[in-house]
Amino acid sequence: MKKLFLTLSIASSLVLTGCLQSDDTPIIIEETTITNNFTNDGDNDEAFETIVVSGGIALDETWTSDNVYVLDRKVVVQEGVTLTIEAGTIIKGKAGTNSLSSALIVARGAKLNAVGTATAPIIFTSISDNIEPGQTAGTNLNESNRGLWGGIIMLGRASISVSGDTGLANIEGIPADDTFGLYGADLENGESFIDDDNSGTLQYVSIRHGGALLGEGNEINGLTLGGVGSGTTIDNVEVIANVDDGIEFFGGTVNASNVLVWAQGDDALDIDQAYSGTITNAVVALGEASDHALEIDGPEGSLNGEFTINDLTLIGNTTTANGEYADFRSNAQGHVNNVYAYGFKDSSDVELDNDGVATNYNNGLITLGTWEIVLPAGVTDVATIFANKAENVTVTGFGSTATAVTQGSQTVGATTSALSWTYANTAGGFGF
Repeated sequence: MKKLFLTLSIASSLVLTGCLQSDDTPIIIEETTITNNFTNDGDNDEAFETIVVSGGIALDETWTSDNVYVLDRKVVVQEGVTLTIEAGTIIKGKAGTNSLSSALIVARGAKLNAVGTATAPIIFTSISDNIEPGQTAGTNLNESNRGLWGGIIMLGRASISVSGDTGLANIEGIPADDTFGLYGADLENGESFIDDDNSGTLQYVSIRHGGALLGEGNEINGLTLGGVGSGTTIDNVEVIANVDDGIEFFGGTVNASNVLVWAQGDDALDIDQAYSGTITNAVVALGEASDHALEIDGPEGSLNGEFTINDLTLIGNTTTANGEYADFRSNAQGHVNNVYAYGFKDSSDVELDNDGVATNYNNGLITLGTWEIVLPAGVTDVATIFANKAENVTVTGFGSTATAVTQGSQTVGATTSALSWTYANTAGGFGF
């Protein structure tokens, strides 16, 4: 196929006020490339623009599906501003580490309204991805391509439980003097938590190939939710091939439904700081580099909070070095119900990690509803998958709600057909 390219570059800049530091230029720089594609296949190919965005967004703005948007370092939607992204829009992050890493950050008091559809999802991916407008997948990357850009960070004013009960924290990966990384509420200076805080909507959004290194051992999650409130909508979101966690909840009260994480490098769903929302209808599919499907931590301060996960399907991987079902750690508090799991190694377990979580289990602060597990080869008793690693606290009944099933005979787990739209379903051949 022959192509003729006509390219026109236009650069413009707008000086913004805000709180970006010296390593995050406090301006928007947009470089627009108009490319006309002419082919000999008889089709009338439409031109599209590539718009490079860097720094802060200080005015309401809409990104449209006839363009490709490129994140150059950290792009911050500032307080009081709404960024709207049309269905079918493609956003690509530039490669880079540390201060040069790319990410879309929604600061406290800002909103991201990214509403796609099942046939026209909004796609966040790497600049290395050869996907173009009108497509839902490129051809040159797969689930093993991780860490090619950063990720999405949404921050809000809902409850978090942090050491010292200050109520305010700086999200991991953002330097402490960058105030756009704050989440929660400054209780010491008169602020209050807003548990119904609204940071916008993510619906039919695909996040791929992220997790750029911000510092030694500190990568960006595919989707980071810090103190995000229940007024926010997280529905039909997938994260694929992220270096660190797929989705991490740092406190907050936001609910999430129809979520999928595939081939993450660390944990798929990670819960911290007394997250107290509900996750409904989720699928985790481990890849070659994955660790836990679930990693659950609890409150770090005196404020307690219990999460709920309902209707969860866990798909294991027998060749990953780790590949566990779940790890309940520190002071974890929450409830995991209606789980179907298959494909794990014989050494994989559901673990109570220490005395604190074993005590929480005994006190009903951790509960497991119905679990149905396809036993790995060599495992004959489903109860052996549930391990209490506490040194001084014994538990009774841990794993008693789990039963062994044959694959395909399950009565619980996610309604996977709701996630048939995902790139993971197509590329991974899951057959949802």
